[in-house]
Formats: sequence, structure tokens, C-alpha cells
Amino acid sequence: MFSNRPSNSSAQQSRPRTGVRAAALTIPLAIAGVLGAAVPPAQAAPTQGQSQTTHHNGPSQCRGEGVDTSARIRYESDTVINAPLSTVFKLQTDVERWPAWQPPVLTMKRLDPGPLRKGSQFRWTTPAPATPSTPATTLEITSTVQQLQRNHCILWRGPAIGEGLRIDEGVHLWTFTKVKGGVRVHTEETWTGAQVEADIPTATAALGAGLEAWLHDLKATAESRTRAQ
Repeated sequence: MFSNRPSNSSAQQSRPRTGVRAAALTIPLAIAGVLGAAVPPAQAAPTQGQSQTTHHNGPSQCRGEGVDTSARIRYESDTVINAPLSTVFKLQTDVERWPAWQPPVLTMKRLDPGPLRKGSQFRWTTPAPATPSTPATTLEITSTVQQLQRNHCILWRGPAIGEGLRIDEGVHLWTFTKVKGGVRVHTEETWTGAQVEADIPTATAALGAGLEAWLHDLKATAESRTRAQ
């Protein structure tokens, strides 16, 4: 997901990081889209078939499914949230309320009734500012839930399309684990598509900045609600 604001530096320092993350956090989010600044090669996403090192023992999955392992654009991160697991999971899966706590989510609409479950679809929009190669646009993302396990994980996928900018498919995984001090939230996402793959390091930076902002907002909102109880 794209964001129009920089990540919080103190939150960044306290959050465990993996290889592609460091440079993404220093890049202004006004370069979202197909960006004009580059991440050093060592911090770019792994090439096809190459794995990233994480704190997990093996690849993260939700009911046996995960992100696109062949994707050339990939980013992952985690944070520990000092809040009940039920609070964190509900915030993340009550998708219709995302605009209330995530400024980059401009609109959100469920495309089917009932609780969020495997097969559910939702359509949402987020801004992508102008870059040297793409115009300012609003991306419309149609997401389909691939897997969901209550209080444990959710996986969705779908395209993001705007005027002059297209991501053919994003696959986004979230896992939630009780740990000392709260809940460890792990997220990873992959992108595929000719336009974003034309500049893998900078597309990875945009993806990373958006995910870091999302984690920051989720942590801040969950902990604030817990303190208010």
C-alpha cells in the first residue's frame, strides 16, 4: 500500500527489520509509484528463487498459502503491538473501517455481505503521487481473500490500477502471534507486473514504505484503544 507521509523514526528503530527495509524508510513517500530514486542493490528485493532471512523458521503462510515466491518485488517486516490479539486482529480484518485509522486508505467498499472469510472481496483506493515517469493518480485495488484463520492470519491478492500506473497483482500476507509484551505482527507482500518490474529497487522501496506506515498505524491505533479501555 502507498502512503503520503514518512514513517515514524522512533517506531522504525524499535521494530525488527529484514534485508530490504532500511533504505525504504529513508525515502520520502512522495516517490510512491514507479519511483525516481533507487535503493542500493543490497537492499533491493531478492531475485526470483532467492529467499530473505527473517525471524521465522521457514516461509510465512496462512493455511498453507503465502506470497508469490517467484515475484521479483518483495518486502517483509514485523512489529510487536502491546494490545490483545483480538483487538489487533479485528482492526486489521474489519476492512470497512480502514479509512478511520489509515490515512492512505481513501475509500473502502465490501463487495459481498457477512463476515470477512475466504473468497470475500473488497475494493479500496489509495493515492500514488506524481513521479518523473508516472502521473499523480489514485490506485483502485480489488482484493480477494485467499485464506483467513481467526486471530492467526489473513492472505489476500489482487490488482492495483490507476491512470498511468498498474500493478498486475499484489499478494499480501499478515500473521499474528502472541508473544511476551503483546502480539507480533508479521507482514509481507509481493508485486508483479511489467511496469513495476521495470525498476525493481525503487518499486520495492515504495512497497516497503507503505507497509511500514501500515504497521505503524496498526500499532498506534491498537495500543491507543487498549489504553482507553
